[in-house]
Amino acid sequence: MSRRRGWRVWTALCAAALAAAGCTSTPPPAPPPTSVPPSPTAETTQDQIVIGVDSIAGGYNPHQLADMSTTTTALAQLLLPSVYRLSPGGKYKLDKTLMRSVEVIDEDPFTVAYTVRQDASWSDGAPIAAEDFRYLADQMRAQPGTISPAGYRLITDVQSREGGKRVEVTFAEKFPGWRGLFQNLLPSHLLKDIPGGWQEAMVGSYPASGGPYAIKTIDVGRGEILIERNERYWEKPSAVDQLILRAADTEGPAEDLRNKNLQFSLTATDAKQLADLRELGKGVELHTVSSPQVAEVLLRPVTDPLADDKVREAVAALIDRDELIETGTGGGPAAKLRADAQVLAPSQRAYKSTLPSGRAKPNPARAEKLLRQAGYRRVAGEWQNADSEPLRLVVASPGEQEPYASIAERLVEQLEKAGIQAKAVQPNPRELYAVDPADPDAEPIDDGTGDEVTVDVLVGPRAVSFDPASDFASRFACRTVDTSDDADTDVEPGNVAGWCDQYLQARVEDVLAGERSLRSELSSLEPWLWRENVVIPLFQLADTLAVGPDVAGVTEGPPFGGPFGSAVNWIRITE
Repeated sequence: MSRRRGWRVWTALCAAALAAAGCTSTPPPAPPPTSVPPSPTAETTQDQIVIGVDSIAGGYNPHQLADMSTTTTALAQLLLPSVYRLSPGGKYKLDKTLMRSVEVIDEDPFTVAYTVRQDASWSDGAPIAAEDFRYLADQMRAQPGTISPAGYRLITDVQSREGGKRVEVTFAEKFPGWRGLFQNLLPSHLLKDIPGGWQEAMVGSYPASGGPYAIKTIDVGRGEILIERNERYWEKPSAVDQLILRAADTEGPAEDLRNKNLQFSLTATDAKQLADLRELGKGVELHTVSSPQVAEVLLRPVTDPLADDKVREAVAALIDRDELIETGTGGGPAAKLRADAQVLAPSQRAYKSTLPSGRAKPNPARAEKLLRQAGYRRVAGEWQNADSEPLRLVVASPGEQEPYASIAERLVEQLEKAGIQAKAVQPNPRELYAVDPADPDAEPIDDGTGDEVTVDVLVGPRAVSFDPASDFASRFACRTVDTSDDADTDVEPGNVAGWCDQYLQARVEDVLAGERSLRSELSSLEPWLWRENVVIPLFQLADTLAVGPDVAGVTEGPPFGGPFGSAVNWIRITE
């Protein structure tokens, strides 16, 4: 059995045994009880708030691109501890429910000391300590497909002091964005020995909580996650006993809000669903909440044919961005967040469109010229190389995640219409991002149907945070690797695009260290990135927050965080 087939078998076994065992070698401290959550039609009480979301399907690791979703972000806010959190005004604020203090104790080498509260512990009684910091740093530095790993890659040492409650972190160089690290710490004592390692971490459950809430049950069939007050939490207890995350109807949450089966919802909405919510009147408050992800198309320059600059440019010239954006947004709030720049997302400060005038519409004539220059010819409506082999591309999305699956299918239609053989595949998201695109020995992956493929084009999310310099470095950085027993080093792509360029790497290093401001580099970076035709940005995702009259305290929350960070203060209002 191949390593990847073994991985898939283990995933299936985990899914089957989730309710009983959680698929860990160390038994989880609080296995899901056999009680079932209320049915969607059940009456709720003043001690319960029901929230509509798009889906409750796993995984739930907030540090993996494969798991990015509103539900994953919500659970992280409710269950995981963070050193700093963003305020609604967009400033980092030390989270004193976890931390006693944080200070820079040395400039050379740059070292930050974190002092954790003595009473801070996981829901199984294990202390939140230095091992959790070390585990997260180690995984973020080494694993593919992680979210914003650039800052962690600068860490050279993590030292435990004072019984693990003081953590001293040393960096290779000064790192201005250090406050953005160590958000959503994970229980290392339960995850470090899990079968399948990091790629299986939190695939279908939470092993422990370090926040004000804890998961009681995950019922995928019923579409509900039942969350209860964490009785081991050492700080202010939540005002309500239970929260329920409930997968909203495919028609949208409007009817359930009208009937008060939901107290509020946070869902992606198309034009019709948004209109339905507006018809509920002033009793339901509506807000647009920008998501921390941008939908994009990656033309991976790793293997033929997209390693050829001309072929990449030709494919980019055939893409109808307007059509893909309409497919992905359905005319909903995200349609107003077109990503017409390479570096910054529409909701980030200083964003402005840099889309070249010639890129606004498809250009088939330009594409034809470039393909002929690259050695292709069109035979019976199909592009072929000199050996009469057709130009083929595999277009992947992370499983059936939307809007990416629909965008990928539409992109395939565009390419086939232009004479390029294309196939849309939906690999398991974790397997898709676990493959290092720069590894020449990487095995092909299961396309979701049992066939094995190598991905040429990836339609998926890129992460957006409050630190655009770290975002930029994480997306485009190369990484240093040992190439021999003599510890010679080389550089290779350190990103999901499989792209490493020395011009770009020099700017990545300067921006990350604060030697140059990202804003000052945009005037040269933006046109250069458009010309390279590796990233085709589409739009920033957005959810509609609809708050009914029977809940108080729910706000839009901080940038890229959503409303769940203030959940301890929510109050259920009953007549």
